[in-house]
Amino acid sequence: MPEGTAEDLPGEEVADGFRRMWRDLLPVGRHDATGGYRRHAWTSADAECRDWFAAQASERGLAYETDRNGNQWAWLGDPGAGNAVVTGSHLDSVPDGGAYDGPLGVVGAFAALDALRARGVRPQRPLAVVNFTEEEGARFGLACLGSRLMTGAVRPETAGALRDADGVTLAAAMERAGRDPEAAGRDDERLARIGVFVELHVEQGRHLAGTPHPVGVASAIWPHGRWRFDFHGEANHAGTTRLEDRRDPMPAYAAAVLAARAGAERLGALATFGRVRVEPNGTNAIASLVTAWLDCRAPDAALLDRLVEETTAAAEGARVTRESYTPVVDFDVPLRDRVARVLGGAPVLPTGAGHDAGILAGEIPSAMLFVRNPTGVSHSPHERAEEADCLAGVAALAAVLEDLLAPAAGGPGVAR
Repeated sequence: MPEGTAEDLPGEEVADGFRRMWRDLLPVGRHDATGGYRRHAWTSADAECRDWFAAQASERGLAYETDRNGNQWAWLGDPGAGNAVVTGSHLDSVPDGGAYDGPLGVVGAFAALDALRARGVRPQRPLAVVNFTEEEGARFGLACLGSRLMTGAVRPETAGALRDADGVTLAAAMERAGRDPEAAGRDDERLARIGVFVELHVEQGRHLAGTPHPVGVASAIWPHGRWRFDFHGEANHAGTTRLEDRRDPMPAYAAAVLAARAGAERLGALATFGRVRVEPNGTNAIASLVTAWLDCRAPDAALLDRLVEETTAAAEGARVTRESYTPVVDFDVPLRDRVARVLGGAPVLPTGAGHDAGILAGEIPSAMLFVRNPTGVSHSPHERAEEADCLAGVAALAAVLEDLLAPAAGGPGVAR
């Protein structure tokens, strides 16, 4: 598998199924002007993705259900038997995101199941494919919302009160989509069903680019979080207000941006002000309020804290609110080593990106497989992966699932 040779790829029938699924999903939520995707939680595009998922489950005779937090499940075998092997990812996107981040893991999961069936594998444990809702946090601002709710990492009343840019709460959006927000929250019964989780994902970086390896195995996820900065000022006329009379919040915002970038470079971390809202947002008006969101990631918690503190110090007068935080995630080592061994010694690499697998890792032995990304670009319409590498990812996932589903699969890193 590490060499990605032709014999490692799934059979042509499975490959054709992968292409068909990919082709059918590709137009959903795609923005004509940008070529990027706007598949935001509990919108019409999201509903189309969810319908697609349900149709894939039906085609394969799988038991389909949506849990109380809105996550979708397709089951092979008895869900109540416990110790299930679960795979999947998400179908939502960042604003104008790429086609692969998330969907590759869901399409790849169904294709891997097809590959197992084509080989006549008879699972000795339940197997499920999952689509987690609002993984990107693009609409309500909190990433991995479906898995956070399921594991209790966020309180349901906190999540339900989150608002999108139009002021719509998550609770209201769920109700409009026919879901009951009062039922949301930690789901111990569902968690008890799962023995192990494996997520296939496009690599969001270039560790594998230029190597002979189409697939790698995740070692850890850097600690990361999101902080909201509110810079208050006073609206006034841009053409008549003297500089010394202004209460302009924009210079403090600019200073924070520069401080975050300089601090990240010095500390070997990552910091991004990628979203900003200005009021009243007029070209000839001094702003009364600048609200900006900082995304910070670092190799360890101490560096992350230091970077946020330095940025906050530079943001003179700003009110800073931490909206989310995920500590470092070290994936289950016995499971990680087992997966790498099944794949013939696939490379093991870290990532700075958050994933549902990282949320579940605190409750369930979890692992991730990364498919080579030739450019490393992600969260962009230019995100891509070669079809041969995607199919190698399907083959790798199928091999891992087959190993975990075997009768003697209750080994290290798998038994709960």
